[in-house]
Amino acid sequence: MKMVEKVLITGGAGFIGHMFIKEILDNTDYEIISMDRLDYSGNLNRISDMMKSYSATEQKRLKVIHHDLKAEINNLVASQIGEIKHFFHIAASSHVDRAIEDPMSFVMDNVVASCNVLNFSRQLDNLETFVYFSTDEVFGPAIDGVKFKEWDRYNSTNPYSATKAGGEELAIAFHNTYDVPVIITHCMNVFGKRQHPEKFIPNTVWKALNNEKVIIHADSSKKTPGSRHYVHVEDVANAVLFIIENKEQVQNTSKDEHGAKCTKVNIASSLELDNLEIAKLIGEYLNTEINYELVDYHSSRPGHDLRYALDGSVLRELGWESTNSSKEGLEEVTKWYAENKDWLRF
Repeated sequence: MKMVEKVLITGGAGFIGHMFIKEILDNTDYEIISMDRLDYSGNLNRISDMMKSYSATEQKRLKVIHHDLKAEINNLVASQIGEIKHFFHIAASSHVDRAIEDPMSFVMDNVVASCNVLNFSRQLDNLETFVYFSTDEVFGPAIDGVKFKEWDRYNSTNPYSATKAGGEELAIAFHNTYDVPVIITHCMNVFGKRQHPEKFIPNTVWKALNNEKVIIHADSSKKTPGSRHYVHVEDVANAVLFIIENKEQVQNTSKDEHGAKCTKVNIASSLELDNLEIAKLIGEYLNTEINYELVDYHSSRPGHDLRYALDGSVLRELGWESTNSSKEGLEEVTKWYAENKDWLRF
C-alpha cells in the first residue's frame, strides 16, 4: 500500500496560506497539515469558508494544528506532524504599520519563528523542499524602470522588511550549513478574496461602500501616488506549486552567481498600478465616486516606500505566467467583497 505523502504549511489560516491549501487540494493527492497560532491575521473562518465546496472525504485531507512558532516545535507537536515531503513556511507578521509600532514582535514572528521551523526541518529525514515565503520589500524602494532580480542586495527600510530579510538569511544559512533543501520566493503585493481588511484593496472597498475618505500615499509633493505591482493570490499559489513540480529546472535557472547555493525565485506579474488608480478603479467597479486625499508617505508612514518592483523573468522563461493578476481580476475581487461584506470587518 502506497504511503500518503504530506505537506506542512505554516500560516495556513492566513490569506495566502488558505489559498495555497486550496491549490494543493485541487491539484495534488497530498495530505495537508496547517500549523497556525490563529491570531488577528490567521482566521479559521477562511479555511472553513473555502472548504465548504469540498466533499467530506476531501476535507479529511486537511489537519489543523494550533501552535505559536515563537516556541520550538517540541516532540509532542512533532508527533502530530510525522514525516513531511514539502514544508511551506508562509506564516509571518506582515502589516508594516504594526511593525513600525512594535518592531520586537516582528523580530519574534519573522526571525525567531523562522529559526524554529528551520531547526525543526533539519531533523526531517525525508524532506524534499523547504519553501520560505519572502517579499519584494526586502529590496527596498525601486525607482521608475527598475525591477529587482532574485539576488539583488537587500535594502530594507522598515522593521517588517528587515525581519523578512533576516529570515531569508537564516534560510540560506540552514541550507548551506545543514543541507535543508531551501527555496526562497519573493512575492509582490498580493490581492484576492478573504484578505485582512487592513490591507489597501479591501480597506478601499469598505471606504468606497461607506463614502469614507481613502488615504493615498504619495511623494512629498503630494502629486505622485505610490505604486505597486500586484499579483493575485491564486497566481501565487499556482506559482509555488509550479516551482515544486519543476524544482530541478528552477534550481538550475535561479542560482546565486556569488557562491551561496540556495535557490531564490520571484513571483511577479506585469500589473503595476498606483494607489490612486486602484482607488478609482474600485470606485468604477462599484459605481461610486471615490473620496480621497493624497498625503506625504514619509511623514504619514515612516519606513513606507513609494514603489516596489520585481523581475519575474526566471519563472516566465520556464513557462509560468500569471492568469488572474489583471484589472479584470481586481474587478472580480472588488465585487466579491461588495457581496461578502463580512470579510471587510475587523
